[in-house]
Order: sequence, then C-alpha cells, then structure tokens
Amino acid sequence: MQETLCACVSRMPINVAKVRQLSPFRYPGGKTWLVPYVRRWLRSRPARYLIEPFAGGGIVSLTAIFDDLVERATIVELDEGVAAVWRTILSDNGGADWLAKRILEFRLTKRNVAAVLDAELGDEREQAFATILRNRCQRGGILAPGAGLMKEGENGRGLRSRWYADTLAARIEAIAQRRHRITFLKADGFRVMTEHVGEQETALFVDPPYTIAAKRLYVHWKVDHGRLFDLVGQVRGDFLMTYDLADEILALARLAGFKTARIAMKNTHHAVMDELLIGRDLSWL
Repeated sequence: MQETLCACVSRMPINVAKVRQLSPFRYPGGKTWLVPYVRRWLRSRPARYLIEPFAGGGIVSLTAIFDDLVERATIVELDEGVAAVWRTILSDNGGADWLAKRILEFRLTKRNVAAVLDAELGDEREQAFATILRNRCQRGGILAPGAGLMKEGENGRGLRSRWYADTLAARIEAIAQRRHRITFLKADGFRVMTEHVGEQETALFVDPPYTIAAKRLYVHWKVDHGRLFDLVGQVRGDFLMTYDLADEILALARLAGFKTARIAMKNTHHAVMDELLIGRDLSWL
C-alpha cells in the first residue's frame, strides 16, 4: 500500500543546521526539518492567514511570519506549560523581557534545575520558565510525565547540551517584536479549525500527535484521526498535513482523495526515516 500511494519526494533529509532556528522550544516531533518545504508551499498558495492547530513549538507559524509569507498567524496549543510560554512571550506587559532575563540569569546546575522543576507552580511567568527549562533539559525535549533529565547529552555536555541562554533570549525577544502579528489560543485544535474551515484566505498547517509515538511524547496525545481527515476535507482554503508513515493514515488519505508524499527526515537519534506530507494538491513539490 505504501509504495503505490506515496510519491517519494526526497531520500536526502534536510540539514536542520542550515535552517534558521526561530522557536525557543526543542520540541519532540518539531518541524524544523520541514521549513524549506513549508516556504515553498506558502509561496505557491498565497494566503493572508495561517492557523497551526497543533502548534507545539510553532516553527511553521514563526517561519511564515518572519519570512512575511502571511500577514497573521494563529498558534493553537492545549498543553498548559507550552501555553504559558506562548502567552508570556506574546503578552503586552513585558513578559518576553522577563522570560529572557530569567533565562540569562539562571545558573544551570543539576541542583538548580531540580529545584525549579520540583517546585510548586507559581504564576504564569514562572510556569513558562519552568516549561522552557524542562523542555531544554529533559531527554529529547519531552514534556510528558516520566521523561527524565539528560545525562550524557551531546558530546558529554549533559544538561548544557541544549541550554543556550543567549540564543534562547534572542529568539524570545525576536518573537515578541512580531507579537502584533501572532495570536495564541490555548484551545482544542479541532474547535479552532471548525471555526475557520470556510475561510478561503486562511491556510492550515496540521501536524497532529502521530499514531505511534504520541503517547510517549505529549500530555495531550489522543486524536480521532478519522474525524480530523473529515474536518480537513471541509477546508475551503489550502492545507498541509504531516503524519507518520502508517497504513491507517494512508488509508484515510486515500479515502479523502488527498495527495500524499514521503519526505525523508532525521529523528532525535539521527536515524533517517520517512514522514508523510498530505494535501489536496502537492504539485508545488
């Protein structure tokens, strides 16, 4: 089934080191590797607005705004900690400056990390900082319960492997400078999509929790994939979906009459694997 339904676009994964990093998150299942394809998609199908209903780290929305590919983007996420980060960065009351300063002044030691992560949740700003710290110091950036702290990390650097205070602060400040063009909603992605399916000038980038690894990676991982395909089929504007290469998803795409393509990417263990791109028209590939 897989070979007959999917066109294979590329067996060479994108070198993410050459892609501009915009998000403060190191998000499991993040789409930095897809950014060159997203740019091509949005340039071929001009839209005024972009909605990312399962945003996580929000790299697609950030790319669309930073590259002026859309006028406005809406980031949607249900996870409370991730929501605290986005609300803090996009607030008009100095939240981004506070978060950037908190990151710059934090002394990264195992004891200090444990003290923050084990503490009772304070106000939203402190929750935002704790979420960034957890995301950057736990294995694979996993925020779901049960994920442990990195031990060896990259090149034996342990917890410091993914903690670049200056870089994180700069990314946060750059996003805040464009906050008037970005809306954040802590909401169910299905509900937000339902409210906008009839908008011709709105594009949707749909990257839901996948069928296989989602339970291990995310707090909110349950998705009715059949319902999602039905809903996307009602979208009047353009859309792009990404998924794991699973027979269930290929069958749903075929039933909906969507086009599919396989794209090579590298996972967090640097193994090359295929993911699916799904759309109504993938001729721009």
